[in-house]
Amino acid sequence: MSEHPVPQPQPGGRADARRKRLLAGLAGVVVLAGAGYAAYWYAVASHYVATDNAYTAVESAQITASVAGIVRVVHVTDTQAVRKGDVLVQLDPIDVRLALSQAEAEARQADARRAAAGSEVRRAGIDLKRRLALEASGSVSGDEVTRAQDAMTTAGANLAGAQAAVALARARVEQARVDLDRTVIRSPVDGVVARRQVQLGQRVALGTPLLSVVPVQDMHVDANFKEGQLARVRVGQPATVQADIYGGAVTYHGRVAGFSGGTGAAFSAIPAQNATGNWIKVVQRLPVRIALDAAELAAHPLKVGLSMSAEIDTRER
Repeated sequence: MSEHPVPQPQPGGRADARRKRLLAGLAGVVVLAGAGYAAYWYAVASHYVATDNAYTAVESAQITASVAGIVRVVHVTDTQAVRKGDVLVQLDPIDVRLALSQAEAEARQADARRAAAGSEVRRAGIDLKRRLALEASGSVSGDEVTRAQDAMTTAGANLAGAQAAVALARARVEQARVDLDRTVIRSPVDGVVARRQVQLGQRVALGTPLLSVVPVQDMHVDANFKEGQLARVRVGQPATVQADIYGGAVTYHGRVAGFSGGTGAAFSAIPAQNATGNWIKVVQRLPVRIALDAAELAAHPLKVGLSMSAEIDTRER
């Protein structure tokens, strides 16, 4: 009886087949994932531009002295909230009141001189009419009439000068009254006091910076986008913004308000000089202003200079 060898299964054959199926399945998953991501990018992600190079900013009110004087009272401190019209600083008004009294006295003198000049014009006019009436009968000479006419002209010129002096004196009175009002320095906006430099008893000159008022309710975001991201960004497009101070718990909504007139590098203290032999191209960033929703800003206040992340939806045109 002949013996035939029984075929033995190749070792690892089933494992190889299983491995191929797993690899094929994995490849399919990768392909599907890539296709899904491509579809998502084309349909959604490609319409958004984002950056975390963004910071809060606001147009602060710089409070300066409109008149010279000595600081008598300082009503506010740093971080204090103020309303529009609240008194911030009071200067000693004595010098300004004296200037007002002097201006009022000069105005009264000018009124008196104008009244005297008016009387002189009336007298010269009466004298001229009388001489003109007598000239026809030959009772007065032509020289006398000429002198009367010259006197009338001189009196009129004096009256015009007196009237100008009255106007100037009244202007000085008004200026003194304005200066008196300016000794009481009020807040021009609602906000928070910052950078207070003024001290009690300090003598301040005209234009001396005293403090700043930051209108935190008008806060906006300056987002520095790369130049290649801005091709489809337009004013008015919606944006979402998150602040590092609140993490991801708070999302602000806003709209693109405008674009800066130049890049940050162009407006730096020492602008880059590119006309050299070792020039290297550097991607520039352009500040984009995003106006925030006032109600959301009131619910979650922000301060100047906070780090933000911004995303703009470019689907709106």
